[in-house]
Amino acid sequence: MISQQSWADARRLWDFQQMGHAVRPCSVAIGLGSHDLGVADVTAALYRDGMAPVVVFTGATSRTTHERMPRGEAEHYRDRARELGVPADAILVEPNARNTGENIRFSRALLAHQGIDVSSALLVSKPYEERRAYATARKLWPDVEWVCASAPMSFSEYVAAIGDEHLVIDMLVGAQQRLMVYPDQGFMIRQEISTDVETAYRRLVDDGFTSRLVPTAVARD
Repeated sequence: MISQQSWADARRLWDFQQMGHAVRPCSVAIGLGSHDLGVADVTAALYRDGMAPVVVFTGATSRTTHERMPRGEAEHYRDRARELGVPADAILVEPNARNTGENIRFSRALLAHQGIDVSSALLVSKPYEERRAYATARKLWPDVEWVCASAPMSFSEYVAAIGDEHLVIDMLVGAQQRLMVYPDQGFMIRQEISTDVETAYRRLVDDGFTSRLVPTAVARD
């Protein structure tokens, strides 16, 4: 049973992850691979709305997706986008990235190889990882203007759609932890984190939502 306090803390982290960017036309839309096919849905919708002339789907598999998406996250995203009307020649697939940093670096290399000039990019992620994705992209590709996008859903709606509240909260805690520890490791830019957000994160860790934390954070606490 998840306590009311844990639900409130998870919503606080969810709200913090939202960047609140206004979507606008960009050079490319980059859909970050994950267990959530909704990322492909949002990316396809952005393409259909004329927000980007080309789409990149990036991602291999992970412990969360190796059974659900055995051919790789990017490949399954491409299939979904094709079903939703995105033409094959508008989709590039990057099948090797296994973390957010690799998503950005490998997508950058693929676009350069294709001769596509990128000055701005729609960064499409799960709703609870907008800020983490943004901080990583700003660090690794700083000369691009990044515009974050995700499914326009509330926390409750997202939990219901995924069907696994523990997984969603674990992922939220993991995303928040990386915002706190990765800047010191050079993986992302530093974000200002308020006391109430950090307190919510630490309560959730104490309540056992730790499956997506890096081991050093668990040991430190």
